[in-house]
Amino acid sequence: MGCILTIDDEPAITDLISRALTRDGHTVKTINDPTEVLRLDLSRYDLIMCDVMMPEIDGFELVQRIRELVDAPILFLTAKVAEEDAVQGLGIGADDYIRKPFGLAELRAKVKAHLRREARPHTHMLILGSTRFDLDARELFVNGVQVPLTPTEYAICEYLAQYHGQVLSRAQIRDEVFDWASDTGEESVYMHISNSRIKLRGAGIDPIKTTRGVGYKWQS
Repeated sequence: MGCILTIDDEPAITDLISRALTRDGHTVKTINDPTEVLRLDLSRYDLIMCDVMMPEIDGFELVQRIRELVDAPILFLTAKVAEEDAVQGLGIGADDYIRKPFGLAELRAKVKAHLRREARPHTHMLILGSTRFDLDARELFVNGVQVPLTPTEYAICEYLAQYHGQVLSRAQIRDEVFDWASDTGEESVYMHISNSRIKLRGAGIDPIKTTRGVGYKWQS
C-alpha cells in the first residue's frame, strides 16, 4: 500500500480518486490548489498524480519544479488528447499518464503497477564498466556520480542492463516497466529512452543502442 498525492483543481475528481484508492488500502492526500504543493514535504509520498490544466500553475510547470525534489513516480491526469502533449509530459519528468475521462479500473491498475515496480526487492549491485546500478536504492552511477533519472527511466535502464547485450523490443520494455495490463503506448518507451540517453551522454556514456525495427540493447 502506498501514500499517494493527488493534485487536481476539480474537487469532484480528487474525491473520486481518493475514494477509489482508499478502498485499495492506500493513504491519499488531495490538493485542489496546485500552489500548495510547493509547501509540502514531497518525500513522504510513494506516488504523485497531477492534472495538467490547472489555474495559476499548470501541471507541466508544477512537475518541472518538483521533479528534482521527489523520487516517486509521477503520473499526469490529462484531458489533452494530442500525442505531443503526452510526450511533453514524459519529457519533463513524468513517468506515465492517464487520459481523462478515465475508468477506475485503469486508474487502480496503473497505480498498482507503478507501486509494485517501486517495491520489488533488490539485494545487490549491478556493475557494467563505469556504470553501477544500486539495485536497493534504484540509483545509477557513472564513475561514482549519480545520473538523475526518473523512476521510469531508471527502471528501463536497469531492465536493459540486466539483459546486457540482448535486444529487447519496445513491447517487452513496456510490459516489464508499465505492466502488461497498462494501455501505455510504445511511444512512451521511446520518449523515456530518449530522455535517458540525453542524461547518460551527459555523464559521458552512450550504452543504449538501437537495432532498427527490433528494439534496444544495453551495450557498454
